[in-house]
Amino acid sequence: PNREVPSVLMQLSTKSRYGLRAMIELALNYGQGPLGLKEIAKKHDLSDKYLDQVLTPLRTRGLLRTQKGSKGGYLLAVPPENVTAYDVIHAVEGSLAPVPCAENADFCDKEKTCATRDVWVRLQEVITGELKSITLAELVAEQAKRCSGTGQKKADQTTGNGP
Repeated sequence: PNREVPSVLMQLSTKSRYGLRAMIELALNYGQGPLGLKEIAKKHDLSDKYLDQVLTPLRTRGLLRTQKGSKGGYLLAVPPENVTAYDVIHAVEGSLAPVPCAENADFCDKEKTCATRDVWVRLQEVITGELKSITLAELVAEQAKRCSGTGQKKADQTTGNGP
């Protein structure tokens, strides 16, 4: 496959992609105990240090918790059906506004006369609404469906290397 990244105007950072993958990994393991940082990082070909940076805001927002000790690691702090893609992406990215004035009209002194602000506000609403409509539980089910019959083990389902 062509792996050349096309030029894009708007895109989320790798923190969003890896944060969502890690959360799916933890959702797959929900109720079965913690997963170690190194274990998650290895499955996604990430450095431990980078993954820790990605997971820190998720822990700060209360989506993850850690368990100390020899069998410690990360666990979802909230059931997968109660966590949305928006929750994860907003935690690691912050604002999803395409332009500053979409989130805060006071940012621009042309707010009352600028018709394009309406476009940016609507775009933000669509993106936010779509991300809020997708739960981790739904992503786990979709991941399992896509990986069924491919011979991959459950633990490898979130690598992003599959179909």
